[in-house]
Amino acid sequence: MSDEGDSFWITLAEKFFGILLVAISIIMFYFTFTSTPVLGIFTGFFGFLGVIILIAGSFLIVVKPPE
Repeated sequence: MSDEGDSFWITLAEKFFGILLVAISIIMFYFTFTSTPVLGIFTGFFGFLGVIILIAGSFLIVVKPPE
């Protein structure tokens, strides 16, 4: 397989995992904020984890691999 083919699949995999991480963070935000009374003091912690996952997913979507 040529180098261009490898680069294409790596880029596609990065975009896919980025979108997957963004979707996971949205689901995390939903469940965190709908179950706030159950989580109690850990609501902020799970919100923080959702933000970290959202940033990681956005980073994978935006960044281009080196050529």
